[in-house]
Amino acid sequence: MIIVTGAAGFIGSCLISKLNQENFNFIIAVDDFSYPEKEANLVGKRIQERVDREVFFDWLDQNYHEVEFIFHIGARTDTTEFDRQIFEHLNVEYSKQIWNRCIEYQIPLVYASSAATYGLGELGYDDNESLIPQLKPLNPYGDSKNEFDIWALEQERKPFFWAGLKFFNVYGPNEYHKGRMASVIFHTFKQIKESGKMKLFRSHNPDFADGEQMRDFVYVKDLVEVCSFLMHHRRNSGIYNLGSGKARTFLDLAKNTFYALDIEPVISFVDTPVDIRDKYQYFTQANMAKLRSIGYDRPFASLEEGISDYVKNYLSKGEYL
Repeated sequence: MIIVTGAAGFIGSCLISKLNQENFNFIIAVDDFSYPEKEANLVGKRIQERVDREVFFDWLDQNYHEVEFIFHIGARTDTTEFDRQIFEHLNVEYSKQIWNRCIEYQIPLVYASSAATYGLGELGYDDNESLIPQLKPLNPYGDSKNEFDIWALEQERKPFFWAGLKFFNVYGPNEYHKGRMASVIFHTFKQIKESGKMKLFRSHNPDFADGEQMRDFVYVKDLVEVCSFLMHHRRNSGIYNLGSGKARTFLDLAKNTFYALDIEPVISFVDTPVDIRDKYQYFTQANMAKLRSIGYDRPFASLEEGISDYVKNYLSKGEYL
């Protein structure tokens, strides 16, 4: 059995598709399944059992001897949520319980961290574990992810194999339910379909022109390839960046979404919402040397390639991965 937490969500459901493609069909899907808008993410996938996240640990205590691997993808990911207790429960304490059971039951673990841990990038975007305690995330979500990374590194007892993955700006199929937190590509596609135009956030940083804010956008298909590699690799435990390794502008992103639809770009700018303005990352770019150094050699999709596939084969057809 392979366990995937956050199974009904964006990345978790795409990971299950990848596992099914590799003929791993005894999947234990762990999530809060009370959100009907996420149900379509699991349609057609081969899953052995669904387990509610609040009873998962009881289930694991009874079935651990059959579990081969845990992908802990589930988390509260809303960067605009400021109730720290929510993050403490779902992102920190829950993760600690998974970690400790992976030690007790000798189960290898891959868990989701986040590039939100890097804050404004004062220390760069290198996955150097010695720098992690010095990072300054910009919101409670980033704080919770960094808090668990720090805790994991401090532990004397660790799973025999474990990896924390700092996801950068992930986009791709199965994010239909994410609302405001969906990728800018998803929102661009939606706005183009509704109005033929796209509104991007205006820059409030004098070092960046409007639309020239830069992020490391990584296609979800590449992300799940890395997860699969680590499941088979099971060596070189540690915390790794997971991005494309190349920062691109939001203008590049929007224009390529128009191009994928064969529509001439019409782009304007609106003020960044006040509630996120002072927590906004203007630049991120993953240093991917560490993952490459342990043998991961697959190329990452360019922004052009990823957007073209996403728009033409999924968004335009309402399809899921």
